[in-house]
Amino acid sequence: MKVAVTDFTFPSLDIEQTILEPLGVKVVGRQCRAPEQLIDLVSDADAVITQFAPVTATVIDAMRRACVIARYGIGVDNVDLDAARSCGIPVCNVPDYCIDEVADHTLALILSLTRQIVALGNHVRGGQWSGAPASTMHALKELTVGIVALGRIGREVAARLRAFKCNVLAFDPVVPAAEIEKAGCTPVGLDELLKRSDVITLHCPSTAKTRRMIDRNALAKMKRGALLVNVARGDIVDSAALVEALREGRLGGAALDVFDPEPIPADSPLRGIANVIVTPHVASASGPSGLRLRTAVAQTVARALRGEPLMNVVNGIAERRLVP
Repeated sequence: MKVAVTDFTFPSLDIEQTILEPLGVKVVGRQCRAPEQLIDLVSDADAVITQFAPVTATVIDAMRRACVIARYGIGVDNVDLDAARSCGIPVCNVPDYCIDEVADHTLALILSLTRQIVALGNHVRGGQWSGAPASTMHALKELTVGIVALGRIGREVAARLRAFKCNVLAFDPVVPAAEIEKAGCTPVGLDELLKRSDVITLHCPSTAKTRRMIDRNALAKMKRGALLVNVARGDIVDSAALVEALREGRLGGAALDVFDPEPIPADSPLRGIANVIVTPHVASASGPSGLRLRTAVAQTVARALRGEPLMNVVNGIAERRLVP
């Protein structure tokens, strides 16, 4: 049997091989992005593992044998879920992956913005000692933080923010108000969150409803000088509108771990704006989290190949394709 790994950011696939090879599986890993490369790799695969490669309907239609598509991560926006459902192929994720790492990274970015950590560090490295203007320095206790989406990560961010004694608002249309209040947040609509928050942090998946959700109209509703943090998906924010708001001084700053497109282009204006902090889509990273992720994905594929029930199926497959 063949397990195709479309792309990966790890040094090797030794963990996957250790789990799968005893089943008589050959793990074939590549770094594919183009449709023709992906089709060539997955057409005869019994299972497919993917990280960031675009697994489109065309690619899925070419899968003659695959009994599962497993994603390294929580989000599955790079996989056409409808096409996989039509072909009877379950798509599985790892929903409990990197929750603490991303929540920690979110707090690190919020504090870096509110305490001007990056700007001050650059000042000192440049031979200066004068501090940042007091007007750009904030104590979280004095601020209102708005959390967009209160899933696993959003709730962990809320839990961490409680220690800083700030006022926390949350918008999530699928979470009951009572649950939002139980998490220590005030439930509000999106417009109210945009208008009232000094800091807004995004934790929603990339879907048809959320793509470009933070556009010119949304940015115009935000407080002048507000701060924006995005560790979710790059396409939730309209990049051009964000650059415009930052250059015009309507936003006080932004901290971004995700971009649209990725990697962030060399000529992106976001690279050169002083009050923008950028990190290279690493909020999920830690040694233990990577080990847990890869083990969980390989075990999911092993269950599929053995014909066992699957967990964390995100595309609603009830009866899945059997391996010929």
